[in-house]
Amino acid sequence: MKKRDVEFLYEIGTLRFIPRTWRQFLNLDFANLAEHTLRVTWIALIIAKNEKKVNLDKILKIALVHDICESRTGDVHYLSRQYTKRNEKLAITGMLKNTSIESEFYQLWIEYEERKSLEAKIVKDADNIDVDLELREQKSRGNLLPKKWKIMRQKGVGEKFFTKSAKKLWDSLHRVDPDAWHIKAPNRFRAGDLKTD
Repeated sequence: MKKRDVEFLYEIGTLRFIPRTWRQFLNLDFANLAEHTLRVTWIALIIAKNEKKVNLDKILKIALVHDICESRTGDVHYLSRQYTKRNEKLAITGMLKNTSIESEFYQLWIEYEERKSLEAKIVKDADNIDVDLELREQKSRGNLLPKKWKIMRQKGVGEKFFTKSAKKLWDSLHRVDPDAWHIKAPNRFRAGDLKTD
């Protein structure tokens, strides 16, 4: 165990305080960096389970490392990218320096950035899908901006997935009500004390 391992873990804990910059446009409760990373990991697992010959261990690791450098660079949305230059390589190097996981996770981050493997491509697909899940959730809360973004997201992302499984998932998420998971579940109204027949 290295001293830097603990320092790294404290920094990882701060990811929950890093807002995703989409919030500037949506002005509503929007996932922070830690929440985004968690859902990207689950999305990547679901995509991977529908692909052939995928290393799930590698998927998990790439999903965990894919955006952590934003702890130091911040998140940059599609507008601010026109005016901002981030040094993500310097950030990831600094974060991982002298930790027990430095070499392995740096290489996985490079692999993700360069889309060198199927696993890296799956995580990138998951990263994009998370944005659209969040936009659908915002739309269900009455935010009209996701409707304006629909064509832009379809052309910019929907047609550029690396995997067929991601494309299928992306198509499905636009047909599923974001509230169906709890409304259709066995809840008090459907199966409990408030059920009416």
